[in-house]
Amino acid sequence: MTRKKPDSANLDYPFSEPPAPGAALEVAPGVLWIRMPLPFELDHINLWLLRDGDGWTVVDTGLKTEDTAAHWRSFLDGVLAPGRIKRIIATHMHPDHVGMAGWLARTQGAVFAMTREEYLMCRVLTADTGREPPQAAVDFYRRAGWSDASIEIYRARFGRFGSQIHTLPETHLRLVDGMSIEIGGRTWRVVTANGHSPEHACLYCAEDKLLISGDQVLPRISSNVSVYPIEPEANPMADWLASIKKVRREVAADVLVLPSHQNCFRGLHARLDELETSQHEALDALVECLKEPRRAVDVFEALFGRPIQERHASLYGMATGESIASLNCLLAEGRARREIRDGVAWYTAA
Repeated sequence: MTRKKPDSANLDYPFSEPPAPGAALEVAPGVLWIRMPLPFELDHINLWLLRDGDGWTVVDTGLKTEDTAAHWRSFLDGVLAPGRIKRIIATHMHPDHVGMAGWLARTQGAVFAMTREEYLMCRVLTADTGREPPQAAVDFYRRAGWSDASIEIYRARFGRFGSQIHTLPETHLRLVDGMSIEIGGRTWRVVTANGHSPEHACLYCAEDKLLISGDQVLPRISSNVSVYPIEPEANPMADWLASIKKVRREVAADVLVLPSHQNCFRGLHARLDELETSQHEALDALVECLKEPRRAVDVFEALFGRPIQERHASLYGMATGESIASLNCLLAEGRARREIRDGVAWYTAA
């Protein structure tokens, strides 16, 4: 779930237009920006092609769809020829980032690199393909206030993760926070972050002032930070806020940020300040909302500034996950209380 904010006066967008479908735009020597389509409200993902000697390193791969595969074939025969893809780096496990990684790794003979938690979580979610949702997961959404109709939609959609990605490579090169990767004469440092996903990897080239930020820092929307049935008492919002401070501390303010969605920009620290302030404002608004007992599904408007309808199943699920993340954060801070009544969680301000 994302909260849209007006464009910051402190951000600079050096490229007036993104690359056209099927085209590549050089944003720094040997660094190409391409886009792949997504069949969602957020209709694109940015991918990064890094010249790597006689070949290429690719950062993120797009969703597993026929459209994405056709675009990749075009790039392999065009912009990337005659070199091959030697290495694939996935910033994190979400299908729009890792969906084509297995296919590219197998067809190109490429090394696949990812942080350990992201790789293993991706494998776990893929294992859900074709099975019924566990009762604990159904109970999780009932506790959030979901109706029988929403639960039935959840049952029908459960296990779809595996259909959105090609089977991952059986082995991977583990990315570790702080490690250096040499790509085409540049040194990129891995900066991991948490909250949006378990162990998200950003790539930072200090010498050339470049940051491949993945979903950790986006210019006009905030990334979804959710709790899921696999860990119902998790506090990813605290991790998210801590990661904002970490990126501000470890990455210079004047980098060119190469995000996974929307446009490249400068003004990293200003954007981090906005994200942090916005999240604290949302938590404060949530406390105000909890003067009366509320379920997770009752606080969408307080958090996101608009109601979310059950019929929009994907959005409803993201909003529920982020609402629980915010509520769990308030519980951990002692700013809210929770009472379970007839299997439903009710929250009030402490």
